[in-house]
Amino acid sequence: MTSPEMTVGDLIDLLSGCDRSAPVRQAMNPFAPMAHRLAQVLQSVDETGQTVVYLAEGPDPDAQLGHLPPEVAIELTWQGLSLIHF
Repeated sequence: MTSPEMTVGDLIDLLSGCDRSAPVRQAMNPFAPMAHRLAQVLQSVDETGQTVVYLAEGPDPDAQLGHLPPEVAIELTWQGLSLIHF
């Protein structure tokens, strides 16, 4: 990535190597890593006039799926092996 923020092009490049039939989930909150089901992609304009694309979870109460698998939290460097309780 050349910009401090991931662009749509960066996201497309990263997704191009993924299984197209796999569900998409969003990892959130590094202090209590949780997985969320994505439901919407929205394009808008921010306060500076820049076009921004948002990936959002849906309004369903089951949109939050629970804790991230430990290996995902470790790969994201949100948790270390010493913080994972097996």
